[in-house]
Amino acid sequence: MTEINAETDAEVEEGNQDDNVTTQSRDYADQYTRNRSTDELTETKRGAVETVDSLLDKFDDDNLSGYNYAYLDEHTKREMRRSIIKAISIPGHQVPYASRPMPLARGWGTGGIQASLSLLGPDDTFKVIDQGSDESVNAANIRRLASNTADVETTTDTTNADIIQTRHRIPEEVLTDEQILVLQVPVTDPLRKVDGSDAANRRRHAHRNYGKMWVHLYETVVEWGEINIAARYPTMVAGRYLMDPSPIPRWDVPKLNHADSLFIFAAGREARIYAVPPHTSVEPLAFEDRTFQVERFPGASCHACGSTDTYLTEVETDDGSVYYSCNDASFCHKRQQKPELDRDHHLEQSTNRWGPKMSDPDSGDTVGDPEWVWDYLRYQMSKSNMALDAQRVSNALAMMLGRINVLSVTLSLHVQTLTWQSTLVRCLGLSENPDLENQVLQNSLHLRKMMREK
Repeated sequence: MTEINAETDAEVEEGNQDDNVTTQSRDYADQYTRNRSTDELTETKRGAVETVDSLLDKFDDDNLSGYNYAYLDEHTKREMRRSIIKAISIPGHQVPYASRPMPLARGWGTGGIQASLSLLGPDDTFKVIDQGSDESVNAANIRRLASNTADVETTTDTTNADIIQTRHRIPEEVLTDEQILVLQVPVTDPLRKVDGSDAANRRRHAHRNYGKMWVHLYETVVEWGEINIAARYPTMVAGRYLMDPSPIPRWDVPKLNHADSLFIFAAGREARIYAVPPHTSVEPLAFEDRTFQVERFPGASCHACGSTDTYLTEVETDDGSVYYSCNDASFCHKRQQKPELDRDHHLEQSTNRWGPKMSDPDSGDTVGDPEWVWDYLRYQMSKSNMALDAQRVSNALAMMLGRINVLSVTLSLHVQTLTWQSTLVRCLGLSENPDLENQVLQNSLHLRKMMREK
């Protein structure tokens, strides 16, 4: 019994000591907080230090209550800006950063919104587009978040925006040197499609060893007759780093080359950021005999504004009919009001360096432009669900470039029906020939022999 009482007394004494230590710690903490608050208040009165809270008190907007300016804390924004500066200093290089949790799911623009909120200021105008649309749910929510927490003006006009956040598109209107385009990136490394090891790919970037990507491009040419990459087309930045331009279509890739604006690529899920500074060389990978080609829409135009020099989206209605519309909704709305509006209408001096160079299908010079003929063939055959032998079409275009008889181009496709022969005849600018089918049968053996000799 005595031993039990002794142990109980020891435990009580030990508990009292813990209580004393806890009380002393709280007293020290309270005293430190009071001293620090007094020092900060004194320094603020002297004008030496101005805290974030004092800056937020200057805003009268009730939407800012409970949030730091532009949602992110100042340390996060400072880190983001430092990473952006490093990415600008080394064009195309992937810079790691600490990606923070955001009030939207990973993969829905968390990296882009962190970069945008780190750059936004009270005097900026913000625009958000999602695959060309300003009114999608994701674009509207991101725009509302920036408006409520950063107290910035928002717009749907590309020319009025200072910072533009976009998903999978670059606007049709030319960006100026006073604008910043922030692109959302799902996958940062272009080499990941040829090697899943990020460690090995980082070594390849360090040594500028992109042989595997060239082999991948060659394999697509062997299989399809052309470099068959619809989006995330690999590009070389400043002759040094291979870059993934995000899932923008090939139509937008030429806009990166020697542009006046700053492009920032931010991936929140992978916590990587990279950039293309103004007036930087951005060249898509291609071979001498298989050049880089953008999407073409032969014979198609926007149903709303009639544009033929913009990136078009194919829309299928419930009754099965198909029509095309401009992917850039803002520019399409402007062209509906003024059809002759150019993409550089807001600039003092016109420029031809923005976007792909267009060929005019109405000029009648279809044979002189083999790229247009190639896409027209694909377009015609896709409408009738006709399988396309890309290798044969590729050989046909090569023969056309070699100034071989245009009829041989038609023969090289081995067309078996008069319907498709007529389509190809119209495509190549030839007159209708009722005896074309007989000519195909008579010359097919000669053509195959000629192609084997080549």
